Amino acid sequence: MVHSATSGTTVHNSSVQERYVQAFRWMLLARILDEKFAGLYRAGKIHGGVFLGRGQEALSASIGMSLRQGDVFAPLIRDLAGRLAFGETVLDAARTYLGSALGPMRGRDGNVHRGRPREGLLPMISHLGAMISVVNGTLMARRFKNISGTVGAACIGEGATSTGAFHEAINQAAVEKLPLVMIVANNQYAYSTPSSRQFACESLLDKAIGYGVEAHDAEGTDAGNCLAVVGAAVQRAREGGGPQLVVARLLRLCGHGEHDDASYVDPKLKNSLLGRDCLKVAEDYLLSSRWADAVTLAKWKQETEKQVEDAVAQAQREPGPDPYKENWCALASQHLSEMYREA
Repeated sequence: MVHSATSGTTVHNSSVQERYVQAFRWMLLARILDEKFAGLYRAGKIHGGVFLGRGQEALSASIGMSLRQGDVFAPLIRDLAGRLAFGETVLDAARTYLGSALGPMRGRDGNVHRGRPREGLLPMISHLGAMISVVNGTLMARRFKNISGTVGAACIGEGATSTGAFHEAINQAAVEKLPLVMIVANNQYAYSTPSSRQFACESLLDKAIGYGVEAHDAEGTDAGNCLAVVGAAVQRAREGGGPQLVVARLLRLCGHGEHDDASYVDPKLKNSLLGRDCLKVAEDYLLSSRWADAVTLAKWKQETEKQVEDAVAQAQREPGPDPYKENWCALASQHLSEMYREA
């Protein structure tokens, strides 16, 4: 069964306005923080990789905003907006990228493999599709403990739907009727491989039918539509409707990472509706709806830039782990488990 919600941007009431403004501010924070990380990477201050969510902030923010305390979120590399909306702090993100020993990963990882599992934010596994089964396991554990009313969201790209991990996990979720919401950001390229070389079905929504999973189509460049569609899917899962598949159509507006110039992207896609910048679309809508004016937008941007600069400056002042004193055993060890509870 395929569902498509009417765009939230066509409804005019205070609650929709408040959520739209909130989504825009998460998107803005993610964009500015991403750009800061990119600048630090180019300056040689960040080691490893930097992966930007440019063009996917509307979808990502809608996920974090649709979840609530007690839910589980497994973000992807371009889900900074969703992480922030779900509760990750700017300081946690900055500390991880800059290797601070006070960060959630204690300076052991330099980019997106961060999280706070006790709070439902799962550190990402890079192997495509792998996080779906991790969310399944978390939801099964809660079922065994008679914990109900929670939802698990797992984010993947369209390329991950070609993996065995995706097949096994979605099949298990369907059989067990788990409250899982799978968000597929169909950004047209699995790194540099176009969708035409990834799957032969007309739409990824078709894949849901074979598993007995409900599917939802989202316009990934429209924040209002993302809020409506993702929100409906999460609510459906929470109410016992079983696993939900959300497929959002958009375009990655940058390379796979800052090391990639994305020269392989078809210029026709960039000039299509898929190539719209969701942040600019949201800004224009705020202005045309008179939900914000230019002065307010400028104020929000200034406040956000200061928030990012303050967090990065603090993380840069903090020391990294001391290789001679640090206990490099697993984070689950008693030593680091105690440190984690103090954070």
